[in-house]
Amino acid sequence: MVYICHMTSKKNIVMTQPITNDTPLALLTVGQLKELIQQPAESEKVNRIDTTGQTRYVYGLNGIADLFGCSIPTAARIKKSGKINDAITQIGRKIIVDADKALELAGKPEGGRK
Repeated sequence: MVYICHMTSKKNIVMTQPITNDTPLALLTVGQLKELIQQPAESEKVNRIDTTGQTRYVYGLNGIADLFGCSIPTAARIKKSGKINDAITQIGRKIIVDADKALELAGKPEGGRK
């Protein structure tokens, strides 16, 4: 647990109260701020693969990159190639990809080649 510290002199630090959501940033020391930033926030953790229900969706080029285990430029090339177009729904800049369908489409050979 992190506490707010007040310096009474150069040598004495007095722990007065725990840090809460209402604590002003100006009352934190650099160490306390670093500790708060490094703590993983459970509610704020972003999972790019949504597994609610039967259909899994990934969102954006970052989601495609995570799904295929590649870089973002490679994910952009995969999307641009048209190979997974049946799995993609795009509204403006928002990209929604059916993950299972995209993996299935990516595994099929193109055209008549074997």
